[in-house]
Amino acid sequence: MELLAQETQRGVQAVEVLSINVPESETAAPLSDFEELDAPDIANLPLEPARVKWFDKGKGFGFANVFGREDDVFVHVEVLRRQGLAELQPGEALAIRVIEGQRGYMAAQVCSWEASYGDKS
Repeated sequence: MELLAQETQRGVQAVEVLSINVPESETAAPLSDFEELDAPDIANLPLEPARVKWFDKGKGFGFANVFGREDDVFVHVEVLRRQGLAELQPGEALAIRVIEGQRGYMAAQVCSWEASYGDKS
């Protein structure tokens, strides 16, 4: 990353980002579990009732609890963005489609609870 900084009363602070270099990582991307699925595959999964356990927009992820499941379901911010959502609040009711990823259950699609009323899946 390249940026312009200046000294302030609170310390050195960035004033302008000039460029960002995307890191080359050997570890799997958080959404790599979805690479084998396409939109029709995800659309065929049942919508399940869930509540947000916690979500940290800064970290870009959180977890939800699905009714009837003991395991937490990982929710990535990119899955939210695909549905036009930006963040979630603890306790918020959702309807989600879940896949079993390499590291456990993951939300493949997240809908507001209200949006799920018309879904017949």
